[in-house]
Amino acid sequence: MATPPPLSLLTLLFLVLSPLPPAAAVDAAVYLSASTLFADYQKMLANFKIFIYPPDPQDDVASFTPPLSLFYTSLNSTIQFITRDPEEAHLFFLPFPPQSTRSLTRVIRRIRTSYPFWDRSLGADHFYLSCRGLGYASSRNVVELKKNAVQISCFPSPAGAFIPHKDVSLPPPSTTAFTPPLALDGVTVTRFLGYWRFDHVQSGSDLIRSLRDDPQFLIESGPSDQSVYTEKVRSSKFCLFAYEEGEVELLGVALAHGCVPVVITDRPIQDLPLMDVIRWSEIALFVGARVGPDELKRVLIRTCESGGYEKMRRLGVAAAHHFSWNESPQPCRIEMNTMEWKKSEMA
Repeated sequence: MATPPPLSLLTLLFLVLSPLPPAAAVDAAVYLSASTLFADYQKMLANFKIFIYPPDPQDDVASFTPPLSLFYTSLNSTIQFITRDPEEAHLFFLPFPPQSTRSLTRVIRRIRTSYPFWDRSLGADHFYLSCRGLGYASSRNVVELKKNAVQISCFPSPAGAFIPHKDVSLPPPSTTAFTPPLALDGVTVTRFLGYWRFDHVQSGSDLIRSLRDDPQFLIESGPSDQSVYTEKVRSSKFCLFAYEEGEVELLGVALAHGCVPVVITDRPIQDLPLMDVIRWSEIALFVGARVGPDELKRVLIRTCESGGYEKMRRLGVAAAHHFSWNESPQPCRIEMNTMEWKKSEMA
């Protein structure tokens, strides 16, 4: 069995997401370790191999929901990474759709008895797709699957369904198309300090009710026309999202148009997309769910006055390229030299 390159599964995600424009330079400050990431990325392009187990005829792999169906389709399109020789593989993909614990037990039992690769690592070099995670099970097969195999999850994941030291979450596919601006030069004219389009949060919540009365905030419910929504995002310094309510679909759109995301949550977020790659603290703010309107406003104003806002906005636009889905996989084009990597990582 081949030795997997570092970050191999994470960097594979870059092929599913949008590439950087050919003329754009990568901003190294967006990444936790640009030199390591892109060195591993180049190794992956040359050597990375995945073996896909043949699905059971009883399994309906077409039942995946976005973004899992997008990932599954893209994975099957990356011919250069797929191998029919499992001895060449770095990782093994389990193509089963969401199903019952009993069905999962049957799937893993079939893999275990038909192939020798599961028992070599007890599933640690295997990965699968699941938005809801795996529930409690006493079956040895499912316990090993949940504990050892890498879960490709949807963002946000249900509480307890994501194990941060091994699992990976995908950026949510947005129904609102966007093209990240190539630059944010010049003076930005904004009408609002904050914008919040809520779909699921109760309109009677104290925070929403208070912010609605503040002329510095634009608060509305329900969907907007795509062009109207984009214009409201561009006219706001910060865009608010309620993590627990699943209101994160348009997070990438906010980043792309220079609206710094403010994620409201009542617990630590461990399933941020590409969180082992991207410096999330440099592109978004995170506040507690019990934050009051006055405190929230102070946090936003302090961020603007401290000089950190423009940097967050610039890096957010750079990171937004990884939140737009391709119809077919495309590699990133890297235009950074070693000195730029080192300079960024020393900052």
